[in-house]
Amino acid sequence: MNQENQRRFFMMVALMVCVGAIGTIASGSLGKNIVYYLTPSELVAKGDDAIGANIRLAGVVVADSKEWNEESRELTFEVSDPESTVKVYNIGAPPQMFREGIGVVVEGTMDRDGVFRSEKLMVKHSNEYKAPEDGVAAEELYRTVEKL
Repeated sequence: MNQENQRRFFMMVALMVCVGAIGTIASGSLGKNIVYYLTPSELVAKGDDAIGANIRLAGVVVADSKEWNEESRELTFEVSDPESTVKVYNIGAPPQMFREGIGVVVEGTMDRDGVFRSEKLMVKHSNEYKAPEDGVAAEELYRTVEKL
């Protein structure tokens, strides 16, 4: 092998090592950062496989299930779909639009005790903006938001 062939060989080996290293780093980081989006029924069906995994749980807040402790900033409530219900424990102040009967997405992990623990709570809402009509009082607008 002459010098030119040796140089090409080493360049190819170096390139393959770099591509392999980048691929290993990318695949390892990707696996840790994947967050699955599940409904309560899908979460319950996963059973023990769901415990400890990063999950986004989407459903509707069950009526009369909300308990808010303002001092400790702890919120517990239940999220359901037509088939299953999951108890959620959330730390932090809920969004202003949070209430029973509204769609929510919570991000967190499922514990062995069957409680979904979350620090991130998002409220689903319409992305439609409607300008108020002439002559409508602000109090009327607040009432329409409360009905959502």
